[in-house]
Amino acid sequence: MPRRKIVPPRPILPDPIYNNITVTKFITRMMIHGKKSTAARVMYGALEDIARKQTDKQPVEVFLAALDNVKPTVEVKSRRVGGSTYQVPVEIRDGRREALAMRWLIKASRDRAGRSMAQKLGAELMDAAAKQGAAFKKKEDTHRMAEANKAFAHYRW
Repeated sequence: MPRRKIVPPRPILPDPIYNNITVTKFITRMMIHGKKSTAARVMYGALEDIARKQTDKQPVEVFLAALDNVKPTVEVKSRRVGGSTYQVPVEIRDGRREALAMRWLIKASRDRAGRSMAQKLGAELMDAAAKQGAAFKKKEDTHRMAEANKAFAHYRW
């Protein structure tokens, strides 16, 4: 991280099939050991699986709806004040919201039982779009934790 200059963010190219930047970000975040083509195959397989099961919506619309449903608005951060540690609720900036949502969707998909990763990811995306599933539950738990610790909001920094 440079001391003097602010580094501009690198441009992200949209994916070749759906022409969407968010799909590219998701593929990159899902990648393990630099195997981007494998991650892309899994993602496109999941979107094809969604297209087979959902007839009324486009698969990318389902994916974006799932991502929006999983994005948290607040989280808790530990703040040490006078020997005590408080869980202080703080609002999340947009970039982190998207990153957390993608991370939770990927983890929930990997933790699902059985079948191939493409099928597990497709099922988790459809569940998240319907406001169900493990990733959506993680968001609800995060919001519940922030709500429970609302009394410590004045320790925000």
